[in-house]
Amino acid sequence: MSTLDLLRADRVLTVVRAPEISDARDLCAALVAGGIHVVELTYTTPDLPRHLERAASTAVETGAVVGAGTVLTGLQAQQAIDAGAQFLVTPGQGPEAAAIASLAGAADIPVILGAFTPSEVMTALALGSAAVKIFPAHQLGPKYFKDLNGPFPGVPLIPSGGVNAGNARDFLDAGALAVSAGTDVVAPADVAAANWDTITTKAKTFCAALQS
Repeated sequence: MSTLDLLRADRVLTVVRAPEISDARDLCAALVAGGIHVVELTYTTPDLPRHLERAASTAVETGAVVGAGTVLTGLQAQQAIDAGAQFLVTPGQGPEAAAIASLAGAADIPVILGAFTPSEVMTALALGSAAVKIFPAHQLGPKYFKDLNGPFPGVPLIPSGGVNAGNARDFLDAGALAVSAGTDVVAPADVAAANWDTITTKAKTFCAALQS
């Protein structure tokens, strides 16, 4: 199953922003146990390639699909690919967005470019983005996704930033492919302290909210 197919099934991915990850393998296992299979580890975490390699090398065991987020440069993209990342995500479209997309294409993995405006969505699609991350989503809310579906019917859109169990279903109902779960599920303190049971419970709660 491709990353996008898995997102269509789960309707959620987790974005991990933590100053420390005690064990990326156990983190992924905890999330999968809670019903979230797509895991985005970000470059805001120090020594990200090491954590990516740990998560990717144990992905068959955990059942997770692991990618790199907050990718800003071609160098970071290549490092993530070399570490085993199965997809790349950017927060927006900086000067190296085309290079990041090209490297992902050469590695035959999807890239999800960040956007905020319709023009940026068009640019992301032109660069080959498999889906488009709308960030920060909470600034305009679910109605914005309904508006975007007018000129972009069928384009996979993923809201990120300010999405929680209380509003996630609204984004899906407005046409989002899936939503990004952040600190609502993976609080930095829980990640650093290896509170895996807590993370599993929060993931289950978040996933249950998507069905309501």
